[in-house]
Amino acid sequence: MILHPAIIALILVSFLSSGMILYSSFFGIRIIRRWDMKSGSEDQLDLERRTYLISTILSYVFFFQIASLFLYVYTADSLHHMFVGAMCAAGVLQVDPFGYPTLLLKMLNVILAGLWLIINGVDNRAYDYPLIRIKYGLLLIMAPLIITESVLQLFYFIQMKADVITSCCGSLFGTDLRSVGSDIAALPVGAAMAGFYLSLILTFSAGCIYLIKGKGGRLFSFSSVLFFLIACAAIISFLSLYFYELPTHHCPFCILQAEYGYIGYFLYGALFLGAIAGLGVGVLTPFRGIPSLSQSLPLIQNRLAVVCLLAYLVFAVISIYRMASTDFTLGLF
Repeated sequence: MILHPAIIALILVSFLSSGMILYSSFFGIRIIRRWDMKSGSEDQLDLERRTYLISTILSYVFFFQIASLFLYVYTADSLHHMFVGAMCAAGVLQVDPFGYPTLLLKMLNVILAGLWLIINGVDNRAYDYPLIRIKYGLLLIMAPLIITESVLQLFYFIQMKADVITSCCGSLFGTDLRSVGSDIAALPVGAAMAGFYLSLILTFSAGCIYLIKGKGGRLFSFSSVLFFLIACAAIISFLSLYFYELPTHHCPFCILQAEYGYIGYFLYGALFLGAIAGLGVGVLTPFRGIPSLSQSLPLIQNRLAVVCLLAYLVFAVISIYRMASTDFTLGLF
């Protein structure tokens, strides 16, 4: 194991967070089984008092969960000089079998954490906490995922040894290999660009319709997730090439480095913010009929839709500006 301050911080805080989530999950089981706002029993009063503390703790835990994704990638990238063959985080995450599974699990948990924070914020606005069982039910789903992430992250860092020879991002995302990253990099440029622009137009069209008419929340939510997935593929397929100005460099991690102004953090941050806000619109739609939320929920959904569109607009403007401002060009066919 490499003793690096960021590694130690990630391990310690992840297990501290896992412990808090595990404790909160046991409390969540009590909430799901016994919560009754109509009751004035001592048990109900105890649940109401303790849920304020638990919700506050979980809010901090999930905010760190979101930040830990970027810290994890930053830490991996900062260690690339220790491994022969590594040029960025892509190679460092390849040094043992746990690097990429941990990354993928962190990405999933970031989205779930964002949704939990949205549901919790909405629930706290209502006098009768109508979504309390929903948010603790989601917590019970997230708990094993976050604990598994902490274990995989521990294994990844424990087995990390500086004398390992790893692969560079050029080979991991090269078009001549058989892997998911290579298959995405090998997509026809014209088809990838068409999918990117069409999904962007679909998302903004659905978002405008929703904001104007208040209808189509699920369609907007679906289109926002679709754009998130296509945009992630587009970074590997063709967007990264315009930042590197190299026709064969498809790495999605090098744009996180200082050489490129850390622009990758803005791109990925905008994508995750947009995906979480867009998903939040769809997740909250079934609860619009709840009386205590009838006034506040539409406003919250509208704000989430605006956040989603603004985040994706930031991503699109940065990407398209780079494509238009560089002399580098790609053949579409």
